[in-house]
Amino acid sequence: MNERAIRVTVNGRTYEKTVEVRKTLADFLRDDLDLTGTHLGCEHGVCGACTIVLDGAAVRSCLMFAAQVDGRQIETVEGLAEGDRLNPLQEAFREHHGLQCGFCTPGFLMTLTCFLRETANPTEAEVREAISGNLCRCTGYKNIVAAALAAARSAATPTRS
Repeated sequence: MNERAIRVTVNGRTYEKTVEVRKTLADFLRDDLDLTGTHLGCEHGVCGACTIVLDGAAVRSCLMFAAQVDGRQIETVEGLAEGDRLNPLQEAFREHHGLQCGFCTPGFLMTLTCFLRETANPTEAEVREAISGNLCRCTGYKNIVAAALAAARSAATPTRS
């Protein structure tokens, strides 16, 4: 077996692991780090369920090898909430019923996390374009779009002290 030692920071925590060079990043996150929020759907990079944030960019973790992330920063859906407190995008998904079965939700959340960091005041068309690479078989996308727009509005609204 061909293995390689890697050091990676996931959700602010650094891990040093030895991985088989052919192990996918998705399998590494799920099996080695027990971060099972990253879901595997198609395993061909088509559905978006395995989307994570790698060095600030949304990527399909099923299309990468764990060995490729040595020295890099990863965010997964487990890193969005602070303890039991949902982040604004997660809260908007809850409030706007942006999920049904929930299988695709982590991928949508990570895709939209990156998108909303780059696009402060998106239009509906921009949100739809941003999520066009994520597939959902349950919702019809209307509530996902509504949740993304609501999260963008809440981020733009100053909070009172």
